[in-house]
Amino acid sequence: MSLSETNFLGIDHHSVISSDINKSKFFFLEVMGLEIAPGRPPLPFDGAWFKIGGNSGQTLHCLCLPNPDPVDNRPEHGGVDRHVAVRIADLEPLIERLEHHGVTYTRSKSGRRAIFFRDPDGNAIEVIEAIETFVD
Repeated sequence: MSLSETNFLGIDHHSVISSDINKSKFFFLEVMGLEIAPGRPPLPFDGAWFKIGGNSGQTLHCLCLPNPDPVDNRPEHGGVDRHVAVRIADLEPLIERLEHHGVTYTRSKSGRRAIFFRDPDGNAIEVIEAIETFVD
């Protein structure tokens, strides 16, 4: 079977660990401006699903579970750490929201229109301004 036969369609969701679901909900709803995604099944732990990409079905899953990874001493720049990368039409409104809420961010070291920041639990997030075409 060749890779073209696997026919991947995209990323369905990305999960992050949360120590306090209320702080995480505030961050993803108020700071980032995401919306709650319906359809979270009944699970034995608290959490929330957030829409990424409008009605694409892509979501960010916030899981209120014990974190198996260290949260201290993470790199200042999220680009050299595990992270989720999402696209946005225009970075400026998000940058204004981050600054309004006192969230520290760093710009991409590659010169791309992208920023990196962390949620309240130290999960790294990259946001890339969408462009018409991508160059390898």
